Amino acid sequence: MNWYSNRGEKGLILLIRDKGFYRSFASLTLVIALQNLIAFGVNLADNMMLGTYSEVAMSGAAMANQIQFLLQQLAGGIGAGAVVIASQYWGKKQTRPMRRVFSVTFWFGLLISVIMGLAAFFAPQGLLSLLTNEPQVIDQGAQYMKIMAVSYPIFMVTQLLFSFLRSAETVRIGFWVSLSTLFVNVGLNYTLIYGHFGFPEMGARGAAIATLAARILELLIVLLYARFLDKKLKLRLRHFAKIEGSYLRDYFKTGLPLMLSSLSWGIAMSLQSAILGRLGGNAIAANAIAATLFQVIAVVAYASASASGVLVGKAVGTGDIPRVKQMSKTLQLLFVCIGIFSGAALFLARGFIVSIYHATPETDALARQLIAVLCVTVMFTSYQMSTLTGIVSGGGDTKFVLFNDLIFMWGIVLPISALSAFVFHWPLPVTFICLKADQVLKCFVARKSVVLHLKRCKMRAPSGSQMVFPKGVLQNNSFCNTPWSLWQPSFLLRILLQINKPHQTAFQPGDVLAFAAEQGA
Repeated sequence: MNWYSNRGEKGLILLIRDKGFYRSFASLTLVIALQNLIAFGVNLADNMMLGTYSEVAMSGAAMANQIQFLLQQLAGGIGAGAVVIASQYWGKKQTRPMRRVFSVTFWFGLLISVIMGLAAFFAPQGLLSLLTNEPQVIDQGAQYMKIMAVSYPIFMVTQLLFSFLRSAETVRIGFWVSLSTLFVNVGLNYTLIYGHFGFPEMGARGAAIATLAARILELLIVLLYARFLDKKLKLRLRHFAKIEGSYLRDYFKTGLPLMLSSLSWGIAMSLQSAILGRLGGNAIAANAIAATLFQVIAVVAYASASASGVLVGKAVGTGDIPRVKQMSKTLQLLFVCIGIFSGAALFLARGFIVSIYHATPETDALARQLIAVLCVTVMFTSYQMSTLTGIVSGGGDTKFVLFNDLIFMWGIVLPISALSAFVFHWPLPVTFICLKADQVLKCFVARKSVVLHLKRCKMRAPSGSQMVFPKGVLQNNSFCNTPWSLWQPSFLLRILLQINKPHQTAFQPGDVLAFAAEQGA
């Protein structure tokens, strides 16, 4: 396969011209995006159908779904750690180690989801009181959360299975499973929320029961597929039982930072909801409308990050770092294009979506203002999130993403937003801008991080041969074999200092791999 377009006098031209790469990226991104869109559609269906039923019920479900969002972030982080490792094995077509990696993630994820489910089932009011002080919202949210808590382990196992299959470039099953469960969820929502076909009118409780039924169906289908139809990984029940120490160590070395980063992000998002949740019922409802629409529109950006993680991890597994460098340049340009497209789509859809809700005029106006902010920030989210979680994490450098999130979210965004809301009492849109400021700031760090990580990359594939990994793939096959000092907060500070040097030109998200051309790597 011709990954390198041609060579100039100074080295490689950095944009990939091979059509196979773009087909692979487009195929993975499209299928993952459709799967995520339909998965978000389950929450969207709850949100919109409850919004036409009662604004208070919608707000309660939205608050309860903050715990579900935290679970989703953990499932994504745990699964992403598995994909980073397993996709490198897939690059070598070694499926036995992939199953060992899945066993580790399965038990780890199941334990966390059971703990969260027990907390949500036995103390829903206590959890919701951390997010809002509106009694009616807490009451509706508790009814919803108590039922949803049962689905937490089911959801976790399903998402980990999807991640495991995705590491072997099997993604279409996720789309069809999610599509079938969406129809089930919408049908049961219509029946149980409003009390049709002889069923009682259950409101928020009906939406939760419908979602639980959809989650159960989702798990059953993916289990049957993995057992009887998948011909790549051939997963069996016995593969769940054994955990080998070397794979456990590898997973915690690479997967744990991703999980902690997702956990940090999930908690920070919950705290953001808690800040908005104390600004009144209209703020809660407006944020619920804006956030749900944003999640649906941003699925392509999130999918491109997942797709690039698989492709980069597979390339690293083959030991071809020059190809990884060239892929990184091309992918970043694609991320910018996807961000612009997502912002435009969000702007065009805002009026129609908001009009569907039976919201008060004040809530309607606030929702439109928040969506206008998201139309801008989604462009930056597409670049920085996909670059950091797709290219950098996909290549095995996961600790950097963790420190990056900790510094920006906990050191900058949350303190400034709390001051905006509770000390200066600035308007809701201004506080919302503060909450989303990190999406812009992270772009500069994402640009510099790829350059510096690749400059420190030590691994090269032996000429005319393939790399042979020892037991524990990450021992000799990380994206950039860098010292621990690279992951310290001081590294982030050095990036920020370099951004502000006088000789730096204007921000150009795609211009990140000049090193490869200079070296002719």
